[in-house]
Amino acid sequence: MKINILKNELNESIQHVSKAISSRTTIPILTGIKLEVSHQGVTLTASDTDISIQSFIPAENDSTQIVKVEQPGSVVLPAKFFVEIIKKLPSSEIQMEVKGGFQTYISAGATEIQMVGLDPEEFPVLPNIEGNETISLPGDLLKEMIKQTAFSISNQETTPILTGILWNLHDGEFKFTATDRHRLATRAARLEGTDGIHFGNVVIAGKTLNELSKIIPDQNMLVDIVVADNQVLFKLDRVLFYTRILDGIYPDTSRIIPSVYKTELTLDTKKLSESIDRAYLLSREEKTNIVRLQTLEYGGIEISSSSSELGKVREELEVIDFKGDPLKISFNSKYMLDVLKVVDSEQLTIAFTGMMSPIILKPLDESKSLYVILPYRTTN
Repeated sequence: MKINILKNELNESIQHVSKAISSRTTIPILTGIKLEVSHQGVTLTASDTDISIQSFIPAENDSTQIVKVEQPGSVVLPAKFFVEIIKKLPSSEIQMEVKGGFQTYISAGATEIQMVGLDPEEFPVLPNIEGNETISLPGDLLKEMIKQTAFSISNQETTPILTGILWNLHDGEFKFTATDRHRLATRAARLEGTDGIHFGNVVIAGKTLNELSKIIPDQNMLVDIVVADNQVLFKLDRVLFYTRILDGIYPDTSRIIPSVYKTELTLDTKKLSESIDRAYLLSREEKTNIVRLQTLEYGGIEISSSSSELGKVREELEVIDFKGDPLKISFNSKYMLDVLKVVDSEQLTIAFTGMMSPIILKPLDESKSLYVILPYRTTN
């Protein structure tokens, strides 16, 4: 294998695929990045068995030569060193040559590096999931749906299924659900061109989707998603991102969302967020994060918290609309702030069915998102 390649193109592809490298793997070949060179271009692949990422660098793009291929071939190079050294090379063009025993020589300007490569034949073959039905959605919508649900996943490996985000697609509605049993986030969107495509109980690790989100370009390009029996493939321009579906059945969360409320408050999202953030500063010192909300006789609300060492904070907040019964409730302010950070709507409704019933948050925009937080039982 022998090529000349533009550094920025190679570095960008390395940054993409390196997200699939695990430092905890016990399989030596998976600590590397596989390079395959053909006359069409260079394909880079990395995998940790749970996710695999492949990035293609074409030989030419818009009549600009990116890769000059003198000899096709392949090699696996140790990711830890390869990722760092390419980033730091001084020249805009890099020469790479693989000789006997997979010894790899890299030169850029006056810098020369020799790396010990591995046999590419030992690298695992990527799953073949072509031919399944494909759905497409704008990249910015996919990123938004991930952002608005991933914060609610569980971090407890004792319940692996809750470390993922549940996907359902029925009658053109694509829905994400995440819960850690103390809170719940859902986000739905209508997808065109999905007639006849249905699936449920597709659960993908939240950490994996966060990594995917970093790769999706800011330009509003379409992302194609192929769902198979135990794998999902995301196609983004020159990048293929494979991930396995988590094993197990996701719990039915629909039963915890009430349909009738005793109290409904419509509030300014930013003002509510700032008020709870101030109360959180004291509640955090108590290691409880407990903040209290109660309705006032004139129609506003009071947000308060206290610390046995620091004191108390209390403030009143106007409401845009108030329906139903008076209420006093305590909740985890950290959970509430996590929701308010991802809500894009200027106003939202908080709905309650009672002191110890779930707190429902519904943004007043068209995003079809809904959040649930379980309240705290307190002595006062």
